[in-house]
Amino acid sequence: MSGPNTNYDPVEVTPLRADEVAAMRDQAIAAIGAAADLDALKAVRLAHSGDRSPLSLANREIGALPPQARKEAGQRIGQARGAVNEALKRRTTELEAEQEERMLLEETVDVTLPYDRDPQGARHPLTTLQERIGDVFVAMGWEVADGPEVEAEWLNFDALNIGPDHPARTMQDTMFLEPLDAGVVLRTHTSPVQARTMLSRTPPIYVICPGRTYRTDELDATHTPVFHQVEGLAIDRGLSMAHLKGTLDHFAAAMFGEGISTRFRPSYFPFTEPSAEVDLVCFVCRGVEPDVQECRTCRGEGWIEWGGCGVVNPRVLRACGVDSHTYSGFAFGMGVERTLMFRHGVEDMRDMVEGDVRFTLPFGVEL
Repeated sequence: MSGPNTNYDPVEVTPLRADEVAAMRDQAIAAIGAAADLDALKAVRLAHSGDRSPLSLANREIGALPPQARKEAGQRIGQARGAVNEALKRRTTELEAEQEERMLLEETVDVTLPYDRDPQGARHPLTTLQERIGDVFVAMGWEVADGPEVEAEWLNFDALNIGPDHPARTMQDTMFLEPLDAGVVLRTHTSPVQARTMLSRTPPIYVICPGRTYRTDELDATHTPVFHQVEGLAIDRGLSMAHLKGTLDHFAAAMFGEGISTRFRPSYFPFTEPSAEVDLVCFVCRGVEPDVQECRTCRGEGWIEWGGCGVVNPRVLRACGVDSHTYSGFAFGMGVERTLMFRHGVEDMRDMVEGDVRFTLPFGVEL
């Protein structure tokens, strides 16, 4: 067996010769300097500093050298690779700085330019109208109350003096949730919020209750199975129909303009006694002759039906834990869709629920 080749000269191995190592180093540094951007520099790094680069392949040959020849060859390759890595580091810093400067120039936003973009959407007018109604009553010192849309049958009917045999409790008018004997419904009005308020608070009470309600109606130009109501409740000492009339006159003027007043027509509701239908003086002809005869809005009546109201029935007060001998109150309720139709001349209720942005855009993004 022959001994090791002690006379082996690494200078004679081409990849390890000083001039070849210097050439590989210079070629790599030149390519690094020529890289125009970070993507190009990444390709250069793989070509001249990766596992298959010339310097990396030359470094692998050091292991085949005799021990006494490895030191010099290793120093030569190590110095070349260090120079390449240093050049990569400097060029990376330069290119990152250039990229950041270019981004600042290209992505600069001139905040002094005039606004010329069209809005991408709008808030639904039913939402903004409910908020506006809430603002009207909050300005009078009232509060806005809310409650669940899935409601107990007792709160939706019994607490409001709507008896077990009342036609509104049938499945032709009310959406009952399964199992049917659980006594749970989708609320048919926002009056359960009033009942919850009386059960949880001590008079005086002044609350407005806007919200979504459900009934088994067919969807057409004037009806929808899902609609919105706004109801008001006031419980205090000495309240009467006169206070109710003044409140509704102020509400009507806030919704339809100064000079709009209301009138009461006798009616019947289980939860109020006495009860009345609320009519608005026509906001187009103002009920003034001879315009009223030709008015298409009120059809010559001079008045438009708006909602219902009345003095809270003592039975309702007692069912909700309020002393009916000490306190009295009034309540009213209007359809938000109907109010929107009056205010803005909307003729078909289906336009409000079909989700067409062309309907909501004209109302804007009122906050």
